[in-house]
Amino acid sequence: MELTYSLCGDYLIPNLALEDTKEYHIGKYGRMRRAYLKDHRPALYSSLLLTEKLLPHLAEIDAACQAQLKTIEAAMMRQEGVTEALKAADQMEWARRMNSTHSRAEEVVLHDLIYDG
Repeated sequence: MELTYSLCGDYLIPNLALEDTKEYHIGKYGRMRRAYLKDHRPALYSSLLLTEKLLPHLAEIDAACQAQLKTIEAAMMRQEGVTEALKAADQMEWARRMNSTHSRAEEVVLHDLIYDG
């Protein structure tokens, strides 16, 4: 590893740059993972941050959570009979079941990927 320096007044300042300048989309679950790591796993958080692996990790966790949430919700909806016919017949019951399904699926995702992942 060879460093180059720039003269700034009487001081030599190293020319440092990030290797990867890719932008990552960090959504709700990525932000939740970051908060968990920062509060409960500070050594892992610092390690990921210093090795420039934190943002890719958060983006990967966010994408995995979204995909798993979608899959679990679809399976629960099929199993419990939450259909468009129910939506047309009784919108309040459909909304109640959808909210229940989403809450339970999200709890599974949070436990599996955010807090234990």
